[in-house]
Amino acid sequence: MSQAVISTSQARDSPIVERNIHEMLKDTPVMNDSNNAVHSGTAPPTPQRVGYMSHPTSLSLATTTAPSTVPSTPVSPTQNGDPTIVKSQQSKIETIKNWSISTYKCTKQLMFEKLGKTSRTVDTELEAQIEQLRDTQRKYSNVLRLSRALASHFFHVVQTQHALGEAFSDLAQKSPELQEEFLYNAETQRNLTKNGETLLGALNFFVSSVNTLCNKTIEDTLLTIRQYETARIEYDAYRTDLELLAQAPRTDANTARLEEAQQNYELHKVNFEKLRSDVSIKLKFLDENRIKVMHKQLLLFHNAVSAYFSGNQAALEATLKQFNIKVKSPNSSFPSWLEQ
Repeated sequence: MSQAVISTSQARDSPIVERNIHEMLKDTPVMNDSNNAVHSGTAPPTPQRVGYMSHPTSLSLATTTAPSTVPSTPVSPTQNGDPTIVKSQQSKIETIKNWSISTYKCTKQLMFEKLGKTSRTVDTELEAQIEQLRDTQRKYSNVLRLSRALASHFFHVVQTQHALGEAFSDLAQKSPELQEEFLYNAETQRNLTKNGETLLGALNFFVSSVNTLCNKTIEDTLLTIRQYETARIEYDAYRTDLELLAQAPRTDANTARLEEAQQNYELHKVNFEKLRSDVSIKLKFLDENRIKVMHKQLLLFHNAVSAYFSGNQAALEATLKQFNIKVKSPNSSFPSWLEQ
């Protein structure tokens, strides 16, 4: 009886035991997770509640795929970057490369010319004209320096005469016994100041014109001359390079280099001849312009200085009118905004 009771109770309790065992099996960690916990040193996963969706701690290799938005085909540089930027960078690199080669060749040519180990292209007539122009600029610059000094000194003379005339006029009012003498001297200083201002206007005009001729007109021609001299050095450097390659043994590599050197030589030859022609033309027109300008300025300088020191006020004023020069007093101030 007892055995029947026991078996009956065991049969009645077995579903509960079986259910509890299944729940315990569900709550236990998976073998793979336990292995991962042991080998990685991390804590084993805690039991999760029923209905709780656990997040994976790692991605399986089978499901590791690229996002759908990323193209699967390889991307070329032109697709990844702007083609114009790539071309611009390549052109800059090519420019630096060509500049480096040209600088090396020109430096080598200059050193060999100074050492007498190579020949140089010489245009005797043109180089004589260039040297004459540089000598002319040096002499005109000296005239400009002296005329500036004269105008500066004379400016202070005129200011001193003006101040002296004011002092004489003031003393004439306070010294009745010498009033007439002070007035004579005050009037004389006023006339000298007026004529001095007229001469100063002529001197400033002369200085300005000579300065333009020396530092702008002649300098512009000298800039072209410097470009011509640089082109001459480049031309001779590539000419020497071509001559050396022409004497080298005939191989495929030397033939290709010879053709490239021939092209560079022709290119620099055209540039050299063009600049040589430009220099010749500019020298011709500069000489004509220099003669015309200096003829006018020297005539102005002579007439103005002669009229001033001879006391011929009418001739001095006529000289300035002839050259359309406006006289400005050295003691005059800038007009106010109401006058403007």
